[in-house]
Amino acid sequence: MADEKVKGGVFLLESPGLDKVFIPEEFTEEQRMFAKTAEDFIMNEVVPKSDEIEAKNDELHIRLFKQAGELGLLMTDIPEKYGGLGLDKISSMLVQEKISSGQGSFSVTVTDHTGIGTLPIVYFGTEEQKEKYLPKLATGELIGSYALTETNAGSDAMGIKTKAVLSEDGKCYILNGSKQFVTNAGFADICIVYAKVDGEHHAAFIVDLKAEGVTLGPEEHKMGIRGSSTRAIFLDNVKVPVENLLGEVGKGHLIAFNVLNIGRYKLGVACTGACKTALGEAVRYANQRVQFGMPISSFGMIKEKLADMVTRTYVLESASYRTAGFIDAAFSELDYDDPEFGKKAMDAISQYATECSIIKIFGSEALDFVVDETVQIFGGYGYTEEYPAERFYRDSRINRIFEGTNEINRLLIPGMLMRKAMKGELPLLPAAQKLAKEIVTFMPLSMLGSGPLAQEELAVEMTRKISLMVAGLAAQKYKEALKDQQMLLARMADIIIELYAMESALLRTKKVIEERGQDKAKYHVAMTQLYVAQAFPRVAQLAQEALAAIEKGDMLKANLSVLRKLTRWYTPVSLVGLKTILADKLIEEGKYWVC
Repeated sequence: MADEKVKGGVFLLESPGLDKVFIPEEFTEEQRMFAKTAEDFIMNEVVPKSDEIEAKNDELHIRLFKQAGELGLLMTDIPEKYGGLGLDKISSMLVQEKISSGQGSFSVTVTDHTGIGTLPIVYFGTEEQKEKYLPKLATGELIGSYALTETNAGSDAMGIKTKAVLSEDGKCYILNGSKQFVTNAGFADICIVYAKVDGEHHAAFIVDLKAEGVTLGPEEHKMGIRGSSTRAIFLDNVKVPVENLLGEVGKGHLIAFNVLNIGRYKLGVACTGACKTALGEAVRYANQRVQFGMPISSFGMIKEKLADMVTRTYVLESASYRTAGFIDAAFSELDYDDPEFGKKAMDAISQYATECSIIKIFGSEALDFVVDETVQIFGGYGYTEEYPAERFYRDSRINRIFEGTNEINRLLIPGMLMRKAMKGELPLLPAAQKLAKEIVTFMPLSMLGSGPLAQEELAVEMTRKISLMVAGLAAQKYKEALKDQQMLLARMADIIIELYAMESALLRTKKVIEERGQDKAKYHVAMTQLYVAQAFPRVAQLAQEALAAIEKGDMLKANLSVLRKLTRWYTPVSLVGLKTILADKLIEEGKYWVC
């Protein structure tokens, strides 16, 4: 990475240099070896016991969790001075991908523990809290959990009702309330619990789940991730020592929101691992299943599915590690021993909150697409518990709800960018105003370069301009009331998501060409061309709908004329040809082979 860091949200204005973008092809040998440890453990120890895990064999589940701790898989983000490995964020993400590649229920247990169940202490804990809890969380001796959601406060985290009152002797806070859908609750030792001190001031607490007054509801009977533990937690005059207050009273919501950002970018890479696994099972089955005297992988419609599946996976992988690279670069400047480490770490993560929401949405929806097509390739067998496709399908669905629903995250994306603009952190509105002046004489084809990705580069640039155009017009039309135009905001978010996805694939492919040569990038190029060919028309349609929500009559006609100028130059590519190339390679390899 170059010294100058890429600022969050700036992709809406300009493309970063290739030297600022991390791609999976740059994993070090050490990173690959550690990831192999995680992958071997999941595939050799966890996946073979999947049926027992799904049948709620908690004793087995906990034993496997402890094994993961012995292998160092729970300590990647914990500093060395507290018994962890203190790995860089790329390494941590790669381990996350492998942990999430085989067994959804077990993955959720580990991810909840290592992420939102541990990181609040890493970033906001006092020295005493870190010394007390982190070494045991690192090894798995303690199992962590996280409780924010309440019956009437899900995505509305500010609306929680759980109350904390300081005792008369000042030695403890007394907590009353309940929490819903707490992952790991059935076997966790501690829980990060959010409450309002005196019913007003947000705060976070480290709660011992064996403390008097803590009771658990029954296990939820879930559609997917059935082997994980999900229960309600009831707090009845639970005494929490004042030394277990996490951070400051009145700032608990900042811990919650920033930890959710971490959860979002980790969820994106978790979906990457799950996509690769489902894809591998789909192509393996397609190669083995014979119909009409030949394997179904030779059929054109199956090839089309496989090509789309591998392309979505490639784009997701590119976007996930691009984001991880930005966060890693920001964290490389931080010192764990700095008294301000927690604040600076959260500032670094919040800088990329938009990107975190993007890969959360894109990842969860890419995985849903991949597992749905996996079920279809398996046919009737895909609908039975005897084959893994059925479990993949059920397990994937929760990801569009986890870490804030995709609907909430779609509102967050334009909202966060607009707030950056209002603070002067992102010159979004000046860029939109400049574009409005230039657009009359603007000629897209004059920007068309040469090379195998010339058209894709121009499509990305035009998508950037479309994003600015729609954002500028929407802000001008609605001003402060824009926050209430949810359907318009959703379309703005989807254009921005497509911009980030297309550009991530493009930048990765260009970097591979630069470092390895065009011959070695043949399939990278094909996947980039295929995704852009499918995404750019979606952008045009979304923009058309957004513009129609902003203006009408002659103004709408004028805006649509500009939109056509930005999109009609695009020449369709042979989707059939690209999909055939990609499917044939996937069928030959029998698994996701890129990188």
